[in-house]
Amino acid sequence: MDSRRMIAVIVLVPVLVGLALWAFAWPAARTAPRDLPLGVAGPPAAIAQVEQRLTQREGAFELHRYADEDAARGAIENRTVYGAVIAGDRGPKLLTASAASPAVAQLLQQAVAGQASAAGAPVQVVDVVPAPGTDPRGAALGASVLPLALAGIATGAVATLLGLRGARAVAALVGAAALTGLVAGAIAHSWLGVVTGDWWAVAGVFGLSILAVGAGIAGLGALLGRAGLGLGGAVMMLLGNPFSGASSAPEMLPQPAGAIGQWLPPGAGASLLRSVSFFDGAAATGPALTLTWWAALGLGAVLLGGALRQRTQGDSPAPDRAPAQAAA
Repeated sequence: MDSRRMIAVIVLVPVLVGLALWAFAWPAARTAPRDLPLGVAGPPAAIAQVEQRLTQREGAFELHRYADEDAARGAIENRTVYGAVIAGDRGPKLLTASAASPAVAQLLQQAVAGQASAAGAPVQVVDVVPAPGTDPRGAALGASVLPLALAGIATGAVATLLGLRGARAVAALVGAAALTGLVAGAIAHSWLGVVTGDWWAVAGVFGLSILAVGAGIAGLGALLGRAGLGLGGAVMMLLGNPFSGASSAPEMLPQPAGAIGQWLPPGAGASLLRSVSFFDGAAATGPALTLTWWAALGLGAVLLGGALRQRTQGDSPAPDRAPAQAAA
């Protein structure tokens, strides 16, 4: 038995380390634009030249044509595109939104400015939706993904390990997520100022993100036991956190990592937080539904697991009655 445990430790530790390095280092090492939504506007002839230069980077940009600069600005504010190139007689103008992703805004400046300088035209850069001055690089918002994931994992694991079941477990998960959301909102919004927008909406996003993670963990724990807790924690940590795209953008990650990340609570929570904080709720429906489904299915699994356990215990004979029945 001891030799088996020793072999298990020797084998499992390198496997876990390899998985962690793959999950965290692979997306970071392969960060690059992949079908990144980008708008173009201006006279047809000028747009054609801009599109020709941008399509030289095959697969980097997904180009959207707009009638004029106002339409392109509206698309940026609605989170349809990350930026737009406005072609004109005086040279191109680049519209960015550092609030959507400072990394993408910087990449667009480098790409468009490099092409314009090669053509001998100056580039005017306008930040349509700027990031807050307290977090111009988006570092604090990106760093918030891991603590929120850890808070959700801890909430779900503690509720399960303490033996809470059914309605009590649901009440504990919802209450802990709500209070933690208020604390996170007070720190990120009121104190640090790294997120803006309506305070209660921001706190609600934090709380819903934590509830989605915690309910998913507790639901797997209620159905599968400790193995479910381990599985849920591994998914949130090894996939949800590094695949979230919070520090760059989902379109900057190798596929299908970016898509997977948006279907998991950490990625959906980061996207929803940006929409609520900086874009007046634009493009919030998708990530909000993702978090709601995770929370609803997780809480449903908690209730189902509690009911199944109660039925199993009710069907088994009581210990003090078993000998008497055997004697009879």
